Amino acid sequence: MKQKRPFLLAALAAGSLGMATPALAAAEKTTYPVVFAHGMAGFDNILGLDYWGDDYGTFVGDPCDEFLEVYCNDLINSGQKSFVAAVQPFESSEVRGLQLANQIESYMATSGARYVSLVGHSQGGIDIRKAARLLRERKGYTAVKALVSVSSPHRGSPVAQWVLKLGNGVTGVVDALARMFGDVIYGAGNDGYGAAKALTYNDFDAADGKTTGAKAFNAAYPISTNYASLYGSLMTAQTGLSVNPALYLVKEFFFDPDGDGYCVDDCDNDGAAGKGDGVSGDNDDDGLVGINSQQMGHRLRYTELSGLDTLSIDTSVGYVSNINAPSAAQMTSPSSLIIQDHMDVIGVGPDMFSEMEFYAAIFDYVAKND
Repeated sequence: MKQKRPFLLAALAAGSLGMATPALAAAEKTTYPVVFAHGMAGFDNILGLDYWGDDYGTFVGDPCDEFLEVYCNDLINSGQKSFVAAVQPFESSEVRGLQLANQIESYMATSGARYVSLVGHSQGGIDIRKAARLLRERKGYTAVKALVSVSSPHRGSPVAQWVLKLGNGVTGVVDALARMFGDVIYGAGNDGYGAAKALTYNDFDAADGKTTGAKAFNAAYPISTNYASLYGSLMTAQTGLSVNPALYLVKEFFFDPDGDGYCVDDCDNDGAAGKGDGVSGDNDDDGLVGINSQQMGHRLRYTELSGLDTLSIDTSVGYVSNINAPSAAQMTSPSSLIIQDHMDVIGVGPDMFSEMEFYAAIFDYVAKND
């Protein structure tokens, strides 16, 4: 893995001393702003650092557009525009997607942007699908150019159902903590129990008077060029001690998603569509989400290069047009997996993964397709 950046100040200093400095590759500027949508328990920051940041908390979408600016992403265009949304940390994607659409619409009005592209991590990658549909309905045209999910449980997370099945005492404590934490960083109205029910594939509680779960949500907010011009997903998986310590403890001692088996719907009733293949110790999940849950639209391949990293479409597995009905290959193939855990890709380290380079590649991909 390459070393993390930025090193703009060092480069400027070297130039002032007459030393030759290599030109830094920069991502192409997107035509329209990019909106970032966080996952569950997220806000515009996490543990005091920018949610969409590197290991040092520097926002990946902050261009180096000020004199001698050091804490910025020197791999993106100095004129790059982006917006970080902040929705309810613990809620269903029905609620969060509505909040997200409201924020995006407000941002578009104040910035003058007619179109946006959306990037969502984890649950945020689900929220953006509802937001895209609402924007179309409100504006009367397809306002979202590119819609990209990262590590998202489009077909549910077994960990969500595992938590729900621990019993009322445990889930009550989890919900109370979610409400307290969420109320502090966002405001009243958080619902940890409801958030978990939304992230199982099937309706977890048929007696609660409302239909929840990823299967119903996917039917309501499908992939459609009416809502976004381009859909793509980036998929993560990792095993062993490289996994975030908290996720490693869950995987090793409590519950491993085992997420690379195929079947229609949730045939083993673990909370996610598909099933396990019986080998839980391989790269089939990222600690929270199995690979059989993560593909939506195109599967994108992340390639690290000596210059600017790139994203491209992985044509080997095909396009997921119906989120509830992917093929066996789309649910089980390890092709183009990013070998990182669920939290590495948003800067929760320590590790050698360069978030600056990763998101610069996303900006560049969006720019070439918006």
